[in-house]
Amino acid sequence: MNDRTAHSAPAHAGSAAVNPIALRLGYAGLIPFVLGAALVWLVRADAHPYVTDGLSRYAAIVISFLGAIHWGLGFRQTIPSPAPFIWGVVPALLAWIASTMPPYAGLVIEGFLLIGCYVADRKLYPSLGASAWLTLRFRLSAIAALSCFIAAQGT
Repeated sequence: MNDRTAHSAPAHAGSAAVNPIALRLGYAGLIPFVLGAALVWLVRADAHPYVTDGLSRYAAIVISFLGAIHWGLGFRQTIPSPAPFIWGVVPALLAWIASTMPPYAGLVIEGFLLIGCYVADRKLYPSLGASAWLTLRFRLSAIAALSCFIAAQGT
């Protein structure tokens, strides 16, 4: 498929390839998760609340982003369905609630939200033409969720 054909295909046909820049940025986005999980175990007690709060807020932002992707994919539909728009706000609302909780609970919820978003995306991405992103999504979600669980254990 050449560039001309790729741009003229309907948005729902096939699945767009993973952009190499997005791939690098996706992996770079794991740095705050991994660093935050490590710092929870390494910093002095007086810095601990800042580390856990920062990680929880970052997780909430990422979870909100994962929901927002569905809005973008929904905009591409030729016959709009309300499902991507409805689902798109759910992760943000739940992550917001989790980020207001004590880290030992909120980070666990955020870890499960990261997993839940991936499970939902496994079902929804193929119908929205985004199947090629699922391998990256699995890797990023697994490491991010694990980081949240490790950090929660350190609180």
